[in-house]
Amino acid sequence: MRRGIAATALVASLALAATACGGSDSGDEAGGPVTITWWDTSNATNEAPTYQALVKEFEAAHKDIKVNYVNVPFDQAQNKFDTAAGSKGAPDVLRSEVGWTPAFAKKGFFAPLDGTEALAEQDKFQPSLIQQATYEGKTYGVPFTTDTLALVYNKALYEKAGVEAPKTWEDLKKAAATIKDKTGVDGYWGSTQAYYAQSFLYGEGTDTVDADAKKITVTSPEAKKAYGTWRGLFSGKGLHKADTTADAYAHIQEAFVSGKVASIVQGPWEITNFYKGSAFKDKNNLGIATVPAGSTGKAGAPTGGHNLSVYAGSDKAHQEASLKFVKFMTSAKAQETIALKNSTLPTREDAYTAKVKADPGIAGYQGVLSSAQPRPALPEYSSLWAPLDDELIEIAGGKESLDKGLGDAETAIAKLVPDFSK
Repeated sequence: MRRGIAATALVASLALAATACGGSDSGDEAGGPVTITWWDTSNATNEAPTYQALVKEFEAAHKDIKVNYVNVPFDQAQNKFDTAAGSKGAPDVLRSEVGWTPAFAKKGFFAPLDGTEALAEQDKFQPSLIQQATYEGKTYGVPFTTDTLALVYNKALYEKAGVEAPKTWEDLKKAAATIKDKTGVDGYWGSTQAYYAQSFLYGEGTDTVDADAKKITVTSPEAKKAYGTWRGLFSGKGLHKADTTADAYAHIQEAFVSGKVASIVQGPWEITNFYKGSAFKDKNNLGIATVPAGSTGKAGAPTGGHNLSVYAGSDKAHQEASLKFVKFMTSAKAQETIALKNSTLPTREDAYTAKVKADPGIAGYQGVLSSAQPRPALPEYSSLWAPLDDELIEIAGGKESLDKGLGDAETAIAKLVPDFSK
């Protein structure tokens, strides 16, 4: 799950209008190669070059297929695809965020992949990731990249303070105070974003909704306790106050990589940027631990990442070519290449080669993946964080009480899942 990553490819947006159409409108010549269009939603600077190189490898191995590569800014891609698919102008393949997959499958925009060559090696992928690509018993994507959140920390600062990676949020508060006393820097800086607060809910054994019971649970006693713990980490010795500005993500990240704060909660999409910071010129100084547990003793974080999905509106020739492309891009060899070049996490175990695990960031995040929780197969699930984003920033900034903020979030969520009870 990418959070706070700015759109960096303006030129891609301009090119989109000219290259939006996939399927049978790709300009194929009779008897010539089939041209499929792939919308890649990765970071245009740090990640896209790796994918572009793999596209060339695929084309070299499949002379009858050409790939029209288009990098679409992540924060625009969901709406763009929704519009394009509705008018039969979508790309043949989409790098779909895991939360989008069931939503687009529900609309009939994605083709089911069960029994196709794209899923021929399904048993190689982590079962929970396949689960996240499933909607109503059918699989609509092949896991491409995965991620989760972890407590990342500066080992040197922790060692100087004589503290270990905390197991619970209470441990974190104590460690933060000690780090402040011993090193002069804050021990922890939390985020106000709902995605980052999700771990607190898991720590109390709850979620924003109970998908099976069709019930909104964001104002339950367990949820209130979870968000109370979250709010309590913005004040106290060694705990940085809440940043409610539009640039909060960048501020927190910069403070961590420059050694001005000892720990934050972050995802593996920032591994490359961690290493660019002065605090982590020695990569081995980056500590990675499971997000601390709540009062129930449970610890976990949401599973994020992306699938490769095939547009249901493409004709047979383009779908068949797309399946070959998806199989290639999610192969063990391609996954290893992507991990080595982009420092992202593979979705299949056989891609965690010795070379890949030599990166301490990847090895560290692989170690916390087992505690990651897959999202329920609810098409609206990812959209539930938006109302909470609005309310949590007000709560963290002291402009709204916890009860009022969560109550307002519940009202907004009820409009997104009108068949759920409160």
